[in-house]
Amino acid sequence: MSTTGTAGMSAPNAPAFLPGLELSRRFYTEAVRPLLEEAAPGIPHSAARIGSGSEVLGFDTARSADHEWGPRLQLFLRARDVPRHAGRIRHVLAEHLPKTFHGYPTNFAPTGEAKDIRVMRATDGPVHHRVEVTHATAWFTATLGFDPTSPLTTADWLTTPTQRLAEVTAGAVFHDGLHTLTPLRTTLRWYPHDLWLHLLARHWQLLSHEEAFVGRCGEVGDELGSAVVAARQTRHLMRLCLLMTRHYPPYSKWLGSAFARIPIGEHLTPVLTAALTAPDRETHLATAYEAVADLHNQLRLTDRVDPATRPYHSRPYRVLHAERFAQALTARITDPAIRDLPLPGPEDLEPGHPTH
Repeated sequence: MSTTGTAGMSAPNAPAFLPGLELSRRFYTEAVRPLLEEAAPGIPHSAARIGSGSEVLGFDTARSADHEWGPRLQLFLRARDVPRHAGRIRHVLAEHLPKTFHGYPTNFAPTGEAKDIRVMRATDGPVHHRVEVTHATAWFTATLGFDPTSPLTTADWLTTPTQRLAEVTAGAVFHDGLHTLTPLRTTLRWYPHDLWLHLLARHWQLLSHEEAFVGRCGEVGDELGSAVVAARQTRHLMRLCLLMTRHYPPYSKWLGSAFARIPIGEHLTPVLTAALTAPDRETHLATAYEAVADLHNQLRLTDRVDPATRPYHSRPYRVLHAERFAQALTARITDPAIRDLPLPGPEDLEPGHPTH
């Protein structure tokens, strides 16, 4: 095993890559659970691999093994059992876990560059494992910034990055003896209906602010500026499509991968790629606008909105006037407090952003 932590990549005797969720599932079943029953017999628990990490979203490859990847998981105890048993469980695991599991070290050590980032590294001593022993309320509160066992507020939903919501609802639960993880993950699985409508409206409104700018930049010979606007519009469209299909959009590293997995993403990926690379990017964006508008109508969240693009007032640029979809969605929100939430203005794109 390479001491640089590049397990599964460059070492000549590296094991065949095993997706991280499956590796962690086997690690729990074959190595951790038997020791847990020895360290704390009869103590109920739940076990999962959720939270940060490419494997939680199913995007890991052999490259992922170079940091924060490997045989790892969370063990959840009852809150009252953590101070009484967590220390002993950690100690038993450190002393008795196998040094390797399916060819991967179970020991994690800091890298030389960043002490808070750990990599798999062989050891002859106790295993510095990545089995986190905690309780659900503490773990979810630390991860999300709020306690999901209490009633969720609008602020809880709207201030939490979609990446975080994806991390706690994806991954896998291996055992739920406490009967807490499944209900919590179900609660967090998707936004309340009115908030979903509001978030969709926000993304349509963001699209509306710059629809005409791709053509306008190109008209004055600013190809770089046109490409920048097209890229921003593409990102809005990708996130909108994920939200429309009830998927939390991940952060930028995995946005394209997540988008390609949904049906409309498979269809639109070549269209949006052309919008970023072809000279007639405005034409490709117009195709994408109309496809996403059709998807909106298929969801039947509002009355039908005309999905055809059209000229931008007296100018020749092809636009959808995406604000029409934002208005239609906002009109369907029944909670006055959510209906009155402001939609993003041009100033939310960048300071001093013009509207013409």
